[in-house]
Amino acid sequence: MNTINNTDFNFPGQKHVYKGKVREVYNINDKYLVMIASDRLSAFDVIMPRQIPFKGQILNQIAASMLEATKDLVPNWLIGCPDPNVAVGHLAEPFKVEMVIRGYLSGHAWREYRDGKRTICGVAMPEGMKENDKFPQPILTPSTKAKDGLHDEDISREEIISQQIVSEADYLVLEDYTRKLFERGTALAAERDLILVDTKYEFGKTSDGKIVLIDEIHTPDSSRYFYADGYQDRQDKGEMQKQLSKEFVRQWLIQNGFQGLEGQVIPEMSDEKISEISERYIELYENITGKPFEKAETKDILGRIERNVNTFLSTLP
Repeated sequence: MNTINNTDFNFPGQKHVYKGKVREVYNINDKYLVMIASDRLSAFDVIMPRQIPFKGQILNQIAASMLEATKDLVPNWLIGCPDPNVAVGHLAEPFKVEMVIRGYLSGHAWREYRDGKRTICGVAMPEGMKENDKFPQPILTPSTKAKDGLHDEDISREEIISQQIVSEADYLVLEDYTRKLFERGTALAAERDLILVDTKYEFGKTSDGKIVLIDEIHTPDSSRYFYADGYQDRQDKGEMQKQLSKEFVRQWLIQNGFQGLEGQVIPEMSDEKISEISERYIELYENITGKPFEKAETKDILGRIERNVNTFLSTLP
């Protein structure tokens, strides 16, 4: 099975390339961005050695559908998707914070809570909660990049503003957009009998000063989903929630002695494990979109992408 690990294109007007943990972003004439979703898998801010078939296509197509479903609420960067793994949009200067919003006590927030902390990013968490309980109201827990550029760090609203990472006026817009997007994402998930547990949004500012939603939204890499059916029964019985997100990968890694800490060795993923992860991603795609997943041709992925992007860019002003 062919997968996308790294790309090395030279598109017309290309200025430079940014390579993230999962996506590779090509700057075209300081005007457009070509964002390619690879099949790389990251967990605990570490890129796993093996790629997951169709993961990039799944992330790209979920994000595109969710950007379309929320553009009436919040302006976004997307122009179009000329290839199953590619999104093309307007260039925007990213804000140096990720807007994380949590409706339930899960994942990182739960691990902090379990260890005795009752505030996260300056936000108080109620006493007496169990893992995966619903918060009385969704809480905002922003994160920012550490100096090494690899690990995300919790940060409070007050710190963001006092350190001038984001101006107060812009930050209020980011908060407003985040809450609106989460409310819409929650409603869209409920239509598919899913619970949007938590997610993150990234924003940028265009050359004309407009704040826009960028990158991906409501994908299994940026979000956590539970199945709504049986949620409360599982909570009452103290059982683990049935979920569709990357958390199942993190849990498997933790069980095999890896949390991204120094000196830890990434456990080997067998062919069966790779296939299982791919099927879980496909399952989420079909659940969240309500559409059957159509696997793209993988015989010559890089050639396919190059042809499709070049054709699309030739149509842009």
